[in-house]
Amino acid sequence: MDPPCYIAVLLFLISWPLCASDDRLVLGKELSPGTTLVSDGGAFALGFFSPPNSNSSSLYLGIWYNNIPKLTVVWVADQAAPISAGLPSSSVPATLALTNDSNLALSDATGRVLWTTNVTVGAAAASSSDSSPVAVLLNTGNLVVRSPNGTALWQSFEHPGDAFLPGMKLGITYRTHSGMRIVSWKGTEDPSPGSFAFGADPDRPLQMVIWNGSRVHWRSSPWSGYMVDSNYQKGGGRSAIYTAVVNTDEEIYASFTLSDGAPPMQYRMRSYGDLELQSWSNDSLAWLTFVKFPPRECSTFGYCGAFGYCDDSTCHCIEGFEPSSGADWSRDDFSRGCRRKEPVRCVDGFAALPNMKLPEGYTLVANRSFEECAEGCSRDCSCVAYAYANLSSSAKRDSTRCLVWAGELVDMENVAGSWGDFGETLYLRLAGAGRGTRRSAVKFVLPVLLASFLIPTCIFICFPKLKEMLKKRNGKNNKRRALRVLSISDELGHEIPAQDLELPFVGYDEIIIATDNFSEASVIGKGGFGKVYKGVLGCQEVAVKRLSMGSNQGIVEFRNEVLLIAKLQHRNLVRLIGCCMEGDEKLLIYEYLPNKSLDATLFNNARKSVLDWSLRFKIIKGVARGLLYLHQDSRLTIIHRDLKASNILLDAAMSPKISDFGMARIFGDNQERANTKRIVGTYGYMAPEYAMEGIFSVKSDVYSFGVLILEIVSGVRISDIDPANDSPNLIVYAWNLWNEGKAEIMIDSSIVTGCLLDEVMLCIHVALLCVQENLNDRPAMSSVVRTLDHGSKSLLAPKRPAYFAKRKNETEQTGDSTKNSTNTVTLTVLEGR
Repeated sequence: MDPPCYIAVLLFLISWPLCASDDRLVLGKELSPGTTLVSDGGAFALGFFSPPNSNSSSLYLGIWYNNIPKLTVVWVADQAAPISAGLPSSSVPATLALTNDSNLALSDATGRVLWTTNVTVGAAAASSSDSSPVAVLLNTGNLVVRSPNGTALWQSFEHPGDAFLPGMKLGITYRTHSGMRIVSWKGTEDPSPGSFAFGADPDRPLQMVIWNGSRVHWRSSPWSGYMVDSNYQKGGGRSAIYTAVVNTDEEIYASFTLSDGAPPMQYRMRSYGDLELQSWSNDSLAWLTFVKFPPRECSTFGYCGAFGYCDDSTCHCIEGFEPSSGADWSRDDFSRGCRRKEPVRCVDGFAALPNMKLPEGYTLVANRSFEECAEGCSRDCSCVAYAYANLSSSAKRDSTRCLVWAGELVDMENVAGSWGDFGETLYLRLAGAGRGTRRSAVKFVLPVLLASFLIPTCIFICFPKLKEMLKKRNGKNNKRRALRVLSISDELGHEIPAQDLELPFVGYDEIIIATDNFSEASVIGKGGFGKVYKGVLGCQEVAVKRLSMGSNQGIVEFRNEVLLIAKLQHRNLVRLIGCCMEGDEKLLIYEYLPNKSLDATLFNNARKSVLDWSLRFKIIKGVARGLLYLHQDSRLTIIHRDLKASNILLDAAMSPKISDFGMARIFGDNQERANTKRIVGTYGYMAPEYAMEGIFSVKSDVYSFGVLILEIVSGVRISDIDPANDSPNLIVYAWNLWNEGKAEIMIDSSIVTGCLLDEVMLCIHVALLCVQENLNDRPAMSSVVRTLDHGSKSLLAPKRPAYFAKRKNETEQTGDSTKNSTNTVTLTVLEGR
């Protein structure tokens, strides 16, 4: 036989084993190409294979369906490091054996271990005199390594490939926030790990997610409490698939089983991003796809934008909303979503939206009945929507599921009649909702109340309430004074009539109680403005910002904080809960964010490892969305003017929220830029045209955002570059490395091993576009958000940036973790190394 024919026959024999052994490996027995383990019922086989339709001579160890004529691999051991089959005919390219320490080990012809189960057990237990470890292939497709006493030490179902099989579990352990995912192949002929993965969301374990790298590609609606759900599929007989969810104090996971006589079925994570439920057809001898996720293009994450939802394969606005940009929607670009037709007020009620896939970004509130969930959202003026489910059949101690949302609602879909039909009713606060009913109820009830209680109330309450009435009068006087003060015009002549806002004024006495009389033990931050205290207002943890008498932040800054944040609502902007002006006291009450400011972690060598690349990328994208809302999607166009790491706060899920609007400015509808003689901000973050000429615009914030990206990627402050690098600051350092093709050198060493290089390089590229010297060259935030979400292969090459150097006689005012410098700066021309 000539050599080409011999090689072809050899590869055929390797791909389709000649003989079969039993279902287990024991000590002293090896599995080599040409032999397999076959499960006891004959459903699955374990052995060596070459990918179907592949021209490669590489071998892999895997598990496949044994009784299906089309080779369908469900698990691969050595995905990233295949075995080369191009060896002399006398050589056995690889063997799989069970070792004395109860491990499976895959070795090549030289004895080099290519893959192992990495089980750690005692040597004595592994080599008992009357028994020995064993590896068994079960008829479910699960390969299990058992100790001498029968305990499962390792199983392939806990290290899945790209297939989710009956009996397998996908979920999250509550304590560690970790769980299993199935990961796509790189291609149909390449078993190495691909870009897409499917599993439970570590941040919100009640929902399942398909990721593309670290980006969400699709997400399910949160679990509503069902324990078992059944669906039927036709073809080759009527079969049922039963999906079960188990929720305990330790974990939550989903699994599925099939009815008796059902054909083989599996969920498969495809290399192009679809999760497909497939069933084998003996008629067509092929896998048929019965459902896939995302089920349609508009089902992909965030496709319809804020307050938009997917239905009938296109996007729609929720009733009471309209497209933010009619021109974009006419071009089938729905990314800017929808806006309210009429502003919502705190007194407005809620409209019921049935059969909805609930939006992302929910907060789970524990131990609430339906009435308490609805009442809690109604009382909180920042609560936009809520949904409720009873988990009484769950083993969890808390059998309720109250979900609430603040800010924009993103990623909704009408799922009536779809696979599983897991739609729920979302209650959305809507302008005018419930007003008519409330007025009718008042007209009916008021006469009865007056007749029944007016006289007794006057007798028993009038005198004790006199003091309280006087207190309320003083409170109203304080509120009127505050409204007069807050309605003054700023340096640009802009005015927001404060009386048009439902401002959340809080009494000074309440703040005294909340902060334990401003005790030092309650202080969580300080700076040039004063101190920040942690407190409890009602049942809610809050952060109270108390402006000191000598604060650099005057009445204009205080007014900006109150009026701007009261009008702005977005999940990436800090939420204002209340304010207080009594006497000389000026206080702001915000939501409490437990992970403090970004700089407190990012620039702390002992803590920065907490921020892995996926979290950093999440923060970058969150800040970008917040800026896009300020610049374009809110009813006001807001220029922040002091975007920096210390003004990015992190919530419990490490999601970013832009804070400190004291220096922000409002633009009119047709206004693009403005001038000021009062230059405020922080060195390194200020755009050149603003620092030198007082010109500011949305592109000033874009510049600051570019600097922030470079800091997040590198873990280095803008001004803290080692002089040995011959770079005065981070921008110059990044620019020089980019020009030399060495930008990856600047990546923070604490994330190098776990980051996705293409995502990091995309961020560096975007950052350098944002810090270009000419403001007209910088991208708009809409373009930045689109690039970060979807990537781009056609970005322009960045032009030369500018940087600033402080004069030696300049002073700095240093707070907790912020640096506010004076306004004198020197512009220095950039030269490469």
